[in-house]
Amino acid sequence: MSISIYEALTVGAYVMRQHLAGRKRYPLVLMLEPLFRCNLACAGCGKIDYPEPILNQRMPVADALGAIDECGAPVVVLAGGEPLLHKDLPEIVRGAIARRKFVTVCTNALLLEKTIDQYRPSRYFNWSIHLDGDRQMHDKSVCQKGVYDRAVSAIRAAKQRGFRVNINCTLFNDADPERVARFFDDVKVLGVDGITVSPGYAYERAPDQKHFLNRTATKELFRSIFRRARDGRGAKSWPFFQSSLFLDFLAGNQTYRCTPWGNPTRTIFGWQRPCYLLGEGYAATFKELMDTTAWDRFGVGNYEKCADCMVHSGFEATAVTDAISRPWKLVKLALRGVRTEGPMAPDIALSSQRPAEYVFTRHVAEKLQALSRT
Repeated sequence: MSISIYEALTVGAYVMRQHLAGRKRYPLVLMLEPLFRCNLACAGCGKIDYPEPILNQRMPVADALGAIDECGAPVVVLAGGEPLLHKDLPEIVRGAIARRKFVTVCTNALLLEKTIDQYRPSRYFNWSIHLDGDRQMHDKSVCQKGVYDRAVSAIRAAKQRGFRVNINCTLFNDADPERVARFFDDVKVLGVDGITVSPGYAYERAPDQKHFLNRTATKELFRSIFRRARDGRGAKSWPFFQSSLFLDFLAGNQTYRCTPWGNPTRTIFGWQRPCYLLGEGYAATFKELMDTTAWDRFGVGNYEKCADCMVHSGFEATAVTDAISRPWKLVKLALRGVRTEGPMAPDIALSSQRPAEYVFTRHVAEKLQALSRT
């Protein structure tokens, strides 16, 4: 695992305090989206399908830092859109680090070498650079040639300056396990500190709807990738920046329900219900999000839009909580590794429930009306 001992102990202590306090729901990672604008138009992304007045909006620094304080999660992930397009991002990062939050900036790296001197290495800070595979795989994924080479150049520049650098890799149903395994070998040689990997979520508004994975295909893909990790590469040699139990879940060995409150999302619209991936309305405050969202009506087994989701933003917090509650599971997993053969854990069946209709709440309607007048 590539998570530092200091971060693991700090987050573990935070989770333990929540358990001892008897809290059923608490945030682990704040997903902060200070803008939706991006300088790429990836076919599998549904985040940039907004009119120009919305894409031109930027979250003020005070709102961003206020959201960090309001939420209280020990980890803050700055995403978007492309966060490096936000001119005040360095100030937001400094403010979060001053609060002793572990900060990750997710970026396609096209602007990283131009802006990197505005940031300073810290044990609380790391870059997460989007790479969906080797040169051909990634450039196809982001629908633009040359992006892979620029991302690799930015990784080298960041490492030379002493930054921690992870890559985040999203896989779709056209991923070749052998090729993905070679890619993981290559980025390790490149010197990245960690790898975050996840199956793509089926955004309704994404231009490409043909390449999203269902749950069975996801499990088979990751079993095949991890199986190759043992063929002379060694599963433990890939520095995943994720819980071992989450990786075991991807391989079909754990039955987990998602915990969307573990990764609450704050955007320019407010607090997004119920998670980073679904836009079923917004709350004006974090307390309102936690107190008034019908959490039990979302997630795998409860909502058809969630049926195929196995994304880290929904299940990583579940895996972390499981590890804290049942540490012997981590010990067993460390001894035997991720199982890639044999029966898979059962899925949760879809119930007949349907979620409350949050879409287009008053909070968002008022925001859109204000934008239309500008």
